[in-house]
Amino acid sequence: MRYNQLGNSDIRISEIGFGCMSLGKDDQQNRQIVDEAIAAGINFFDTADLYDKGENEERIGTLLNSRRKDCIVATKVGNKWKEDGSGWDWAPGKDYIIQAVEGSLRRLKTDYIDLYQLHGGTIEDPIDDILEAFTLLQQQGKIRAYGISSIRPQVIREYVHKSGISSVMMQYSLLDRRPEESVLKLLQENQISVLARGSLAQGLLVDKPARPYLEYTPEDVETAAKAVSFVAGKKRSVSQAAIMYVLKKQPVASAVVGIRTLEQLHEIIKDSPAPELSSAEHHFLSESLKAGVYDKFR
Repeated sequence: MRYNQLGNSDIRISEIGFGCMSLGKDDQQNRQIVDEAIAAGINFFDTADLYDKGENEERIGTLLNSRRKDCIVATKVGNKWKEDGSGWDWAPGKDYIIQAVEGSLRRLKTDYIDLYQLHGGTIEDPIDDILEAFTLLQQQGKIRAYGISSIRPQVIREYVHKSGISSVMMQYSLLDRRPEESVLKLLQENQISVLARGSLAQGLLVDKPARPYLEYTPEDVETAAKAVSFVAGKKRSVSQAAIMYVLKKQPVASAVVGIRTLEQLHEIIKDSPAPELSSAEHHFLSESLKAGVYDKFR
């Protein structure tokens, strides 16, 4: 497993992150999956207080409790469940963040969170107050670093210009290259890491039947999946090839992948670390959706 520095922090995270949202409720199976992930070198685990109304944090807290010092735990804040459990409200206020961290610390069975992330965000949010809350929690030793989870370029730019965030979590894959057009260069210039989620494009780049995705037709999706499979060859699994596409791009520090089964984990960590994509392979994937490119080079 390869490791990368998380932005401006002193934290080093595995290039494969474990997206905990996908874990089910079978405690024995979850433990086996997490044990194998750690044995393979995965040290970065991402959850949120929103997932399963906090139960996901509790699950991870229990699974990692005896190995806490060896793992990097990230969680998120900003969404407040309604009292009747029917949904949640966006609550990005300073007071709520300071209150909510106590619940996350308790559920995670820890006295510090490595990376605390705002779970969303709009340009109308009280950004200065949010940053005050994160800075205070950092000074108190309750969090080591902070970041945001957002796909909105305008919001990301505001945080880059106003704060010392370490990371931005965003959707990024061969089939969703919006970050390349909007924010990757800015984040790299400011030494802010990207945590890429959705690198398998909901499985469409691996094993799911082709269907429309963003602006792409089913035919486009099928072409992209074939290109990923071609690049994978015998050196990597198809999942690894899709993940390596986003890891090749700076400043991506980790691809956070939702893992629900041992089979999914094995596809991702097969013969880990998998060979990195060459510049030619990365270029081929980047160009694969252009007319005739895949047929020309395969």
